[in-house]
Parts: sequence; structure tokens; C-alpha cells
Amino acid sequence: MGRMHTHRHGKSHSRRPVEIHIPQWIPYTPKQVEELVVKYARDGLTPSQIGIKLRDQHAIPLVKPIVGKTIGRILEQNELKPDMPEDLDNMVKKAVGLQRHLRENRGDRRNVRSLELIEAKVHRLSVYYKREGRIPNDWKYKSVVAQLE
Repeated sequence: MGRMHTHRHGKSHSRRPVEIHIPQWIPYTPKQVEELVVKYARDGLTPSQIGIKLRDQHAIPLVKPIVGKTIGRILEQNELKPDMPEDLDNMVKKAVGLQRHLRENRGDRRNVRSLELIEAKVHRLSVYYKREGRIPNDWKYKSVVAQLE
């Protein structure tokens, strides 16, 4: 599958194994894994950072086969889920950083286009999350409001 706003295909990445089972080398019980996820969320890590920390420090490749729930579901049950979805929040931060850059470098026309593409992705994601009920229906991305956050 190709990228949204480029001509490149973007197929260079690792693939998850087809057969999802609990690896034999994991010494943790499902309860312990769930406690680790909650502990890291209370420390202020995002769900993707929690997954990376579990993979790198605890040798837990995937949480779902072990616990039977995703990291997001565990955080939701423990009322630790962030208000704004992580990918949308990252896109908004990226747009704010690019707006700051464009204020300092007015002649950078190439990044004006990049900002337009990022804002299009923000709007597309916000429509999806409004439909799913993850963000309020009256939430709207405005560049001026995003800079203040």
C-alpha cells in the first residue's frame, strides 16, 4: 500500500508473525503484564511508549496474546486513557512545530505545502475519531488554538 501524500510505496518494514501465540520465554503472568502497563501509564508514558518499553526492557513482544486485551483497552479499563488519541495529538504537535518554523522562515514555500498536507491528515483523523466517539463532536482543529496548547 502506498503512502498518502507521496509517490513512494513505503513497504520496507518488519512484519508481525502470522501465528500469534504466547512466546515460551516470557516469565510474566497476564496480571503482571497488566500491572506493568498501568504502572508505565501512571508514569506518563503514551501507549506506544509503553509497548516499546515492554518490548525492549521486559522482552514482551505483544501484550494482546498474553493478556487478551490491547494496551489501549487496559488503559481504558483503568481510566488512564488520554483525552486525545495519540496519533491525532502527534499530528497536531507536528503542525504546531511546522507553523513555528514558517513564522521564522517566511520564504520556505516547500514547508507551506507540508503544513497543508499535515492539516489535511489532522482533519481526516478528526472526522474518524468523531465518528468513533473518541473526541467530542464539537472539537475542531484551528491553527491558532493548536499553538496555544
